[in-house]
Amino acid sequence: MATSTRTARPGYRCTECGWTAAKWVGRCGECQAWGTVEEAGSAPAGPATKATATRSPARPIGDIEATASERRATGVDEFDRVLGGGLVPGAVVLLAGEPGVGKSTLLLDVAARAARAGSRVLYVTGEESAGQVRLRAERIGALDTGMLLAAETDLGAVLAHIDEVQPDLLMVDSIQTLASAAVDGTPGGVSQVREVSSSLIQVAKLRGFPMVLVGHVTREGTVAGPRLVEHLVDVVCQFEGEQHSQLRLLRSIKNRYGSVDEVGCFQLVDTGIEGVSDPSGLFLSREGAHVAGTCATITIDGKRPLPAEIQALVAPSALNNPRRATSGIDSSRVAMILAVLQRRVGVAVAADDVYVSTIGGARVTEPAADVALALALASARADVPVRSGLAAIGEVALSGAVRPVHGIGQRVAEAARLGFTEVIVPATGITVDPPAGVKVHAVASLRDAVELAVPRS
Repeated sequence: MATSTRTARPGYRCTECGWTAAKWVGRCGECQAWGTVEEAGSAPAGPATKATATRSPARPIGDIEATASERRATGVDEFDRVLGGGLVPGAVVLLAGEPGVGKSTLLLDVAARAARAGSRVLYVTGEESAGQVRLRAERIGALDTGMLLAAETDLGAVLAHIDEVQPDLLMVDSIQTLASAAVDGTPGGVSQVREVSSSLIQVAKLRGFPMVLVGHVTREGTVAGPRLVEHLVDVVCQFEGEQHSQLRLLRSIKNRYGSVDEVGCFQLVDTGIEGVSDPSGLFLSREGAHVAGTCATITIDGKRPLPAEIQALVAPSALNNPRRATSGIDSSRVAMILAVLQRRVGVAVAADDVYVSTIGGARVTEPAADVALALALASARADVPVRSGLAAIGEVALSGAVRPVHGIGQRVAEAARLGFTEVIVPATGITVDPPAGVKVHAVASLRDAVELAVPRS
C-alpha cells in the first residue's frame, strides 16, 4: 500500500503586511509594496490546521453582552471626537506623527486625566528617561499619583510591569523603542515591531484594558514599521502640524469603533497642548483694516466645517518667467485658477509675480475653495478689497463655470455663525434656506463672482 507524504515547498512572506505566497514575487499582492517579499522558511503543500475544541459555543449576536465594551471618555474632548466618543475597553490605538508634533504631550495629558478620574494608568517610556517625562508632566500640570511611570525598552520587563500594576490604561511611547530578547533584530526593525506589537495587543485584549501606542512616521508621512501593525490595531490616528505653527490636527485613518471623518483641533501653548473646540480664530485674521487680496471660505475636513482665509499678492515681475509661490495651497491648483482668470475673466496676471498663502498654517486641498482663491487673486490684481463680510464657496471649472460642492447648507450655516453677512455659492448648490442675517449670492460663472465681490474702483 502506497503512503502519501506531504511535500514542503519554500514559503514567502511580505515584511510590510504579512501576506504569504508559495513562490517569490517582486511585488506584494496585498499592500502592493515592492521588494518586501522574503523567504519565511518552508510551508506545507496542503492544509495543516485541523479543527480543535472551541472555548465557548456560538451564540446569537443579540444575546451577547455589550455593556463591557462601552466607551470611556478620556477627558480630552477633541481626542474623544476622533475616537468616536472615548476609549473602548480592550481597544488598541496607534498614534503616529512626526517628531516634535506633540504626541507625547497629548498622551501625558490623557494619562493624567484618566488617573484623576480614578483609573490606574501605566505609562511606559522608551524615548526618554523617567526624569525627563516627570519634568514635562510638571510643566503641563499632569502630575497625579494614579499614574505610574516606567522607563523600559525590554518587552519582557514591560510585561512584568503590566502583571504587577494591573493597569486600567496602558501608554507606550514608543513602539519602535521596545525590543524582545526572543527575536533577532534591532529595536524598530520589522521583526521586533511585529513581535512587540503582537505581544502587547494580545495582553490588552485578554485583560480588557485600552492601550495607546505611539508610532513614528516615515519621510513620506506614513506610519513607520510593517503595515501588519496597522492591521492589528483597532484605531490608527495621525497627528499633523507644521513646525512653525501652533495648530495641530488629529485625524483618524482607521477606526473599528467609529467614523474616520472626524478631525480634532489642538493648539500648542506654553503649558502643553490644548483642544480647540472653535478653531475659527486660528484660521481667520483679525486685521483692523480690510486689505486687498484676502477672501474667506468654508472648507469641510471630514464632517467638520472649518474656515480658511486665503491671501494673495500680485506684483509686477522683473523676470522673464514670473514667480509663483504658494503656502498651504497646491501650486497646481493656483496655476489652474490663474489660467482661468486670464482666459475666461480677463484678469491679466500672466506677467505678474503671484504669492498665495493661508492663515494659521491651514492646508486647503478641496476644490470648494476655488472661488475664494480666484477672488483673492482678482482682488490683489485690482488692489481693491473684497466686499466686507463676504465668504465664497464653490469649485471652478476650466470653462469658468462655478460647480456645486457637497455640504453647501452646512458651510453657509458655519459662515453665518462666524459673522459673515454674505456668501457666494454655486447657482445649483443651494439645498437649504440661508440663515437669518445672511445674504446668499448664487453665481453660475467665475466672471459673475468677480464682478460681484470685487467692486470696480
